[in-house]
Amino acid sequence: MGALSDITVLDMSRILAGPFGTQILADMGATVWKVESPWGDDTRGWGPPFVGSESAYYLSANRGKKSLIVNLRDARGQDIIRRLAQKADVLVENFRVGNLKRYGLDYEAISEINPGIVYASVTGFGQTGPRAEEPGYDAALQAMTGIMSVTGEAEGRPTKVGVAWVDILTGLTATIGILAALHERALSGKGQRVDVSLFDVGIASMANLAHSYLATGVSPGRIGNAHPQVVPYQDFEASDGFFMLAANNDDQFRRLCDVVGLPDLPDDDRFRDNAARVQNREALASMLNEKIGANSRDHWMSALQAAGITVTSINTIEDALEDAQAKARRSVWEVDHPALGSVRLLGSALQHLSRTPAAPQSHPPMLGEHTEEVLSGALGISDEETSRLIADGVVRGARRAE
Repeated sequence: MGALSDITVLDMSRILAGPFGTQILADMGATVWKVESPWGDDTRGWGPPFVGSESAYYLSANRGKKSLIVNLRDARGQDIIRRLAQKADVLVENFRVGNLKRYGLDYEAISEINPGIVYASVTGFGQTGPRAEEPGYDAALQAMTGIMSVTGEAEGRPTKVGVAWVDILTGLTATIGILAALHERALSGKGQRVDVSLFDVGIASMANLAHSYLATGVSPGRIGNAHPQVVPYQDFEASDGFFMLAANNDDQFRRLCDVVGLPDLPDDDRFRDNAARVQNREALASMLNEKIGANSRDHWMSALQAAGITVTSINTIEDALEDAQAKARRSVWEVDHPALGSVRLLGSALQHLSRTPAAPQSHPPMLGEHTEEVLSGALGISDEETSRLIADGVVRGARRAE
């Protein structure tokens, strides 16, 4: 039984940040009702690549959920959402600020009929402030919150992180907020709103680099793959390729110098401690690269690992997922899908809890696959009424969604 098997989530989010967070809840055992429009979550069409009729993007963030199609523009559809919200512990939405109020589905309205609900709003800029009503997307927020200004080579262009970094962190943050609110509800009996934005998360996740600015008044710049505050901590080029190396303290630096054949370097005043090495990073990197370039990557990785130095290859995604450690930690799950057969999905990083590990509860749902099941099982709506709702375009099932 999952850690959240007693929790029901009404998921009205789409794209990535919200669905990524609700997938975590599903993996931990929560029942997640994924409400979709007649055309479905936008990411269903974001490809290629596709696995059969489903996009790889959609499959990455929606396993374990039950999909139902509800037309929010119809008053009866709005009523279905309210009835589901009465039975839910959590509601997650990422509509633009004010949009759900038009349908009477905003936090104030829902909390009146279910005072214990945890209502999580995931938006670009939050519920307050001069930009609250603006839409927000990952790449735009990477640019706005500073990550692009510190990513890339020193003389190159500002660069975004290759994955939707702010979206993923926002999904994680929303999940933490939801779990904290559920815990507090167990003490007070009261629900609350969780207001999480890509903007807030992007700013907060700048961490030590933002604090460097707060301490000095100077914005950090781009330094490629090097660490802004620890040296040496970067990529190095062997005779046949690159690898990453990190010597985080003076003892590790001394061992590194012994391995590469520069045993006197730690006694040089320019490199005596980390602060000095940061100030003289270019000179140090040049000396180390000259030695490292004379031998192969395998040679250095083996020698440095033997000396207790952190060193890793620079992998492709294929390399990472096929690594023996990834196999030992079940980084890839196989899930049966009714239309696609066995589908490989990324596993949850929470699958190693000793008693209630995350586990795949079911496949990423087909569009509208569970409409009738949820209406009947959760709301007690008869087959006859469901047929009328389908005929009137208020809801749709899987067959009508194709």
